Amino acid sequence: MKKQDRNPGIQALRALAATLVLVYHAKWIPGGYIGVDIFYVISGYLITGLLIRELSETGTLKFLRFYARRTKRLLPSSLTVILVTGLSAWIIFPQSLRESLGRDLIAASTYISNFLFALWENDYQNLDTTPSPFIHFWSLAVEEQFYLVWPIIIVLLYKCGRKVLVSGVLTIFVSSFIFSLYLTAASPIWAFYILPTRAWELALGALLLFISKKLVITSKLLTVMLASIAIAMITYSTFIFDDATAFPGVAATFPVLATALLLFTRNDWPRLAMVIVQSRLVQWLGAISYPLYLWHWPMLVIPAVYLGRNLSTLETILLLLATVALAGLTHRYIENPLREMRVGDVKSLSYAGVATIICVIIGALIFTSQNNSVALASGKSFSLSEIRQKPASDGDGCHIKIRETVSPACEYGDTTAQASIFLYGDSHAAQWLPALDLIGKKRGIKIISLSKSSCAAAEVVKELSSQYVVEECQKFRDLTVARIKSEKPLAVIMTGLQPSTAPYSNIPSRNWWLAGEAKALDRIRDFTQYPIYLTDTPNPIVDIPDCLASGKLSRCDTSVPIDPEVAAGLFAINPTPWLCQEKCFAVIDGVVVYRDASHLSVAMSEYLAPRLEKRLEEIGVLSKT
Repeated sequence: MKKQDRNPGIQALRALAATLVLVYHAKWIPGGYIGVDIFYVISGYLITGLLIRELSETGTLKFLRFYARRTKRLLPSSLTVILVTGLSAWIIFPQSLRESLGRDLIAASTYISNFLFALWENDYQNLDTTPSPFIHFWSLAVEEQFYLVWPIIIVLLYKCGRKVLVSGVLTIFVSSFIFSLYLTAASPIWAFYILPTRAWELALGALLLFISKKLVITSKLLTVMLASIAIAMITYSTFIFDDATAFPGVAATFPVLATALLLFTRNDWPRLAMVIVQSRLVQWLGAISYPLYLWHWPMLVIPAVYLGRNLSTLETILLLLATVALAGLTHRYIENPLREMRVGDVKSLSYAGVATIICVIIGALIFTSQNNSVALASGKSFSLSEIRQKPASDGDGCHIKIRETVSPACEYGDTTAQASIFLYGDSHAAQWLPALDLIGKKRGIKIISLSKSSCAAAEVVKELSSQYVVEECQKFRDLTVARIKSEKPLAVIMTGLQPSTAPYSNIPSRNWWLAGEAKALDRIRDFTQYPIYLTDTPNPIVDIPDCLASGKLSRCDTSVPIDPEVAAGLFAINPTPWLCQEKCFAVIDGVVVYRDASHLSVAMSEYLAPRLEKRLEEIGVLSKT
């Protein structure tokens, strides 16, 4: 396969894939994550070609040698990055993050991180946690799992003849694609991370080996046209796709088919493209694409965690330049020398096993060095586990999640009372349950909490996410409104996480959100005396407990207030003055305000109960009880 490896078109595609991912994570383009899909098609093409060539030349496949070659090609660079990243983050990150840091290091070292990150629902856009510096290893885990099973599949199919081989690969392609479509809708985060939903991308690369170019392409003009269409498809995907795009699913067909077309026509691309492809810079970037991908994410994450804020444009540029330099050094002094080193297959695998065990041990040591307490300059200490505690509704099934639409009874406060107050919305509604529970018990009111992740009470259609499905959200709202209609509570307190911009745009969300509040009001106004809208809490720009654990309190008092205006006809409660004066505080009267980068802590919710009670009195709700 060395001949194909050196093909300038393939090297250029590698350079493109790595560059797209880099600029995506720099937040300069919305759909650059398709670079991973480009890598997968290339891998399927190259690895399958290598396997078939060996089988056709020798009639057999030396599995030990294949795995040893893959090990020498991939592990030296990846384990180097894992060790440097783990030790750097251990020094720089607050001690409160060491448990997750050590856990993620072990997952990355053993190439099972894709399954574990899906299980932990850990992704690049996770709202409530500091990003893992190892999260990008999920895609490498997918490839390693592919390398583990693919040779066995190819050998078994090959021994049954070419027709069976082609049919078998085609069957894997079709079945994986169908499963990808299903799981992208049913469980987006699992669809994104696991091999069974990505295997069709690798299989398509393999299928290219069985298509005769002479039978498909009849002229140079057609070749250029196909390549031009493919370039247009990748360009479209890069700038039109974003984090809200359901992926992989149907959307992935754009970059995957485009990459297949570019591989198929790689020697006859448009003239301008060939000039760019054959440049020394592009070829060099293709050669260092693997360490470039390995280094870029920790280089962006670790400084951001240290600074306690988002990186500036200049900082991002400098860090990416440093990433390129590191990738070049890794390629020259680690990747190439160890790949070319003459070591027996058994020894190569043994060395890799030992190195992996060392990484696992280091990960375990980092894991056990976690400090679960936060000490402020005042001398007051907090337990992180207590700060991160969630409301009761999160543990008893009343705060429902993805794929759930029906809430249980969810009664709190004085559950024997006749008068009731409904709390309705998403997790930003659930954060007020501890306060309302205290008020309900004190004033003899039943509190009914109906909340669903990512589903605010304001009737708006948000951007799709791993936690938000439009149909599910609307069904939850319909069922909640039906229950309000049936029980006719004294008051309904509605709220929700309010985005700063309208979906799929940079347009401020104010009018869009107010229209959603008005629609929600119209649906319940006849069934309650007091339709209330509790405006959103200030938005933290950092994970508050992690920020406090880093000892940089000045960087924690940076939350941003939300516009307190509500739709006409609603009784308004604005909590911002309770949390902000000249600035929005991370700690008030010795109580940590937020449990993460979004939600009030249980202790702060309870702390604010008297203020919420007073406001409900002013509105007139409590005077009726």
